[in-house]
Amino acid sequence: MILSLLAATCPAAEMLQAPNPGGKAANQLDISGNACGPAALLSSFRCGSTTWQKAAAELPGDSDKARMRHWIRYFGLRPSETLKGRTRWTNAGMNVEDLVTAVNEMNRPLYLPVVTHDGLFLQGRETPEKLLKRTRARLHSSLKSGVPPLLSMRRHVLRKGQWQSVQGHFITVIAVPAKLGKGEQGFPITYLDPWGGKRCEGWIRIPTESLLAPQGQRSPCLLADVPAANIGRKEVRKGEKSVVIPEAVIGRW
Repeated sequence: MILSLLAATCPAAEMLQAPNPGGKAANQLDISGNACGPAALLSSFRCGSTTWQKAAAELPGDSDKARMRHWIRYFGLRPSETLKGRTRWTNAGMNVEDLVTAVNEMNRPLYLPVVTHDGLFLQGRETPEKLLKRTRARLHSSLKSGVPPLLSMRRHVLRKGQWQSVQGHFITVIAVPAKLGKGEQGFPITYLDPWGGKRCEGWIRIPTESLLAPQGQRSPCLLADVPAANIGRKEVRKGEKSVVIPEAVIGRW
């Protein structure tokens, strides 16, 4: 319903698409329910520039299952950069910092561009409007450079008066607006969801209510309207309010 209302009130935006928007989406369920990071990365390789597609071609295997298994074995099971005594890829998946490190390790021998990441929460005196602009700019810059960005999202529930994290997920963004008009409160995205390997539409927008903050206080984050995403739904109890938050972006800018 939210997406329909936004679409009805916002003019059609000129979208910047990934260099190869028709690239096949990888399905994390081919190997594991916690393989969204490797699957989203494989989708990014395929939808990127010819240089970026080189990375997908270098992964051995005659199926996506074999390719992701190889990636996890050689890059995901190395010691974590942030979690002492653990590997990068675990039963809980992989965090942003470890995924960035793993991608750059893989790409270094291929002479491919270095990727980085940025947190999508208010920084310093940043306003929600500036955070929205920064988020779109990061996604846009990475697409323009030929690297479809990975967006790290997380579902949170309001449980007993406190916001609690439920589950995180990576998606591959393949289209964003070329520009963000003055005063706009959100923007559409097209993305590949590794859960099922499907193409979806969503919106990133400024919240109209307090999220991850006490009632009446400014939200430190944006809101992701992604109705097709199944992120942590089964962990939400009857009657609980839940939202999906874009937390970080991985790409090149």
